[in-house]
Amino acid sequence: MKKTEQNLSLLKGIFLTCLITSNVISSKIVALGSLSVPAAVVAYPVTFLMTDVIGEIWGKKEANAAVKLGLICQLISLALIGIALALPAAPFADNQAAFSAVLGSTFRIVAASMAGYLCSQTWDVWIFHRIRDAYIRRRGSTRGGRWIWNNASTMTSQLIDTSVFILLAFWGTVPDILNMILSQYAVKVVFALLDTVPFYLMTNRAEKEAA
Repeated sequence: MKKTEQNLSLLKGIFLTCLITSNVISSKIVALGSLSVPAAVVAYPVTFLMTDVIGEIWGKKEANAAVKLGLICQLISLALIGIALALPAAPFADNQAAFSAVLGSTFRIVAASMAGYLCSQTWDVWIFHRIRDAYIRRRGSTRGGRWIWNNASTMTSQLIDTSVFILLAFWGTVPDILNMILSQYAVKVVFALLDTVPFYLMTNRAEKEAA
């Protein structure tokens, strides 16, 4: 991927889309075999891939900028959901109970998501560059090491996010919250391993240019 403003904007757009979408769909609990996980498991892991690619190509400053932008967007989303819930429904509207049930839970989920988001994304950017910089100092380049900081940062960040998010979002509403944490984390580990391929494909050009 070329280091252009257009590509940076594209990655940030994908990052924000997956982030906000994950907040909306998290209230649905899905069954993956014997595992029970929030539906956001299909969208949220992509956010870590995006910040990793941004960090690899554009650097730590831009990755942190994306994280801050995501927080602002989540705050705006939370405010808009709150306003929508507070507005009086039209007399003929017959779907308000369902609307309130879905978005009411989403309001709690967005708040929980922001807490998990701040902890995990801040850690992700920090540990990604900590490992990457140490590798470069030792080896002189990034060659052969991208999979290390990509997977280490994503897997540890996902554990932090999963624990904080599920505890705050679902405490008192699900029968076995520990099982949900372990189930979601297991799925996220699989996604973390799978995103190594697109991470390499998207950052190959950056490594060649740095060589």
